[in-house]
Amino acid sequence: MISLISLILVIIGAVNWLFVGIFQLDLVATVFGGSGSVLSVITYIIIGLAGLWLIGYLVRVRADMNTNI
Repeated sequence: MISLISLILVIIGAVNWLFVGIFQLDLVATVFGGSGSVLSVITYIIIGLAGLWLIGYLVRVRADMNTNI
């Protein structure tokens, strides 16, 4: 369940970066009142932690795949 939530958060982060790159619009900052607001910082941290979780998840899945071959 944590991996699914992390995946959703990372997708949201990727879409946010897409908007930053194309439109120079940071949706997180726009929604939460600026990139320095507490809610924006918390959101950035949560999305970053989700990305780190998925790195660990990927390593575990690849290790499982290698042991099952």
